[in-house]
Amino acid sequence: MNLLTNLLAPAESPSGPRIKKQRRGVEIKSSREIEIMRQAGRIVATVLKEVSERVEPGMTTADIDAYAEQRIREMGATPSFKGYHGFPASICASVNDEVVHGIPNGRKVIREGDLLKVDTGAFFQGFHGDSCITIAVGKVSAEAEKLQRVAEEALFKGIEQVKAGAYLLDLAGAIQDHVEANGFSIVEDYTGHGVGRNLHEEPSVFNYRTRSLPNVKLRAGMTLAIEPILNAGSKQTRTLRDKWTVVTIDRSLSAQWEHTVLVTEDGYEILTDRTKV
Repeated sequence: MNLLTNLLAPAESPSGPRIKKQRRGVEIKSSREIEIMRQAGRIVATVLKEVSERVEPGMTTADIDAYAEQRIREMGATPSFKGYHGFPASICASVNDEVVHGIPNGRKVIREGDLLKVDTGAFFQGFHGDSCITIAVGKVSAEAEKLQRVAEEALFKGIEQVKAGAYLLDLAGAIQDHVEANGFSIVEDYTGHGVGRNLHEEPSVFNYRTRSLPNVKLRAGMTLAIEPILNAGSKQTRTLRDKWTVVTIDRSLSAQWEHTVLVTEDGYEILTDRTKV
């Protein structure tokens, strides 16, 4: 979830609710804290893996939300998103041209050919895990298939740059180059973020080259939510009247992937790795 990550964007940026936060600086996690975050990440990974296996045409986004909340609580955690600055659900469920923060709804039916973004978090023993997947529902268009594939590839292009001593611009450049080489645009209104005791911490983890955000040097023990968001058309977005759901301004498709990643001395560890649950 990237509600608070647009705070350094220009004031006229058409992004989500603006909520000020206290800046605490970049936090380095201890070995004990990292182990708890592994458990939080494993819960998120398990839920998203199960959701990806269960989604089918005819379900509603409210059905998916209810299942995710039930599973998060069964594993001893609480949903990170529910009630967060008033958000009413345990997942963000964003369909097709919805970019982020889609509110689950019992009237929103998943259909064959949809691109469904499911973003969720789990709060476990004082720490958060955060991850997002894009699900191609049934047979999708060639454009939709490519968009969701390139978005996931871009996430891993960024993750592969992670290690102590690297800089955020290393991640951002790798993501941007892959996205643009494939003819898509990067949403700049929202970025990744640090994650740990708080769902959103420093630093902002951007997906494009910029001098407007601090180019932080990575240190072992940092935990980052890396989350590129790609549009098939314009990068511009707008927020709907519900004050949460963000859509592409030209109604083009959007895709997002996200992992919580630990920075290590010689590389990284993906704490929300679905292949390990």
